Amino acid sequence: MELQGQVAIITGAGRGIGRATALELTRMGSDIVVAEVDRANAERTAAEVRRLGRRALVVPTDVTSRNDLVGIVERTRSEFGRIDILVNNAGIYRAAETLQVTEEHWDAIMNINAKAVFFASQAVLPTMIAQKRGVIVSLASMAGKIGSGANLPYNASKAAVISMTKSLAVAHAADGIRVNCVCPGFVETDMWASVVREQAALLNQSPEEFTRRRVRQIPLGRMERPEDVANIIGFLVSPRSDYMTGQALSVDGGLVMQG
Repeated sequence: MELQGQVAIITGAGRGIGRATALELTRMGSDIVVAEVDRANAERTAAEVRRLGRRALVVPTDVTSRNDLVGIVERTRSEFGRIDILVNNAGIYRAAETLQVTEEHWDAIMNINAKAVFFASQAVLPTMIAQKRGVIVSLASMAGKIGSGANLPYNASKAAVISMTKSLAVAHAADGIRVNCVCPGFVETDMWASVVREQAALLNQSPEEFTRRRVRQIPLGRMERPEDVANIIGFLVSPRSDYMTGQALSVDGGLVMQG
């Protein structure tokens, strides 16, 4: 129970990697704040946390709203009196060829995948600074380390997460706060279903053929599971990684080493 008595806020914890992370940190002893726009999914995750014997708080959250992000902190402090961990997990995906990217497309991706990461982190920092301790882990992507012909805004947003991770780590190391990010590859989630649908259409492939080709690219030979990412996040928020900060860890089955 490495996280016994700690409190973790997880954005987008209603499904996918966010849900898997909530359950992993629960098993490690943490209480969980489910910051999620979808109330039904949020309640499902919270119920699973409670079945595992930890406390759960659902805070309906639009991560593009700074008021909502501040509200998460206020509700968490009121309910639990502390904030030890923030996992910036909420994100979206939309594909488009370069000349088809609209301003609305760009803003939607950047607002959720990048801007929200900064302002959620900013919201928890005063509490963590006062405590002289805290851990922030954000979801970047292998897309933040490579180029793409049909994902430019998404790739740029994830590269921004990697850059923010390094800057926040430098700025707040002396405050006892560690900041890292993880860079998954092809993860079997609802977001992957969107990737398959949109990318296959752009490439004139069937969704099944697109997936088969992508799996053949993975040195470890299989699609990634949400739990593969959650396990690494669990490590990054635990005392086992106390000497790590400012890192962007690839959790992708070996994809990036081929890029």
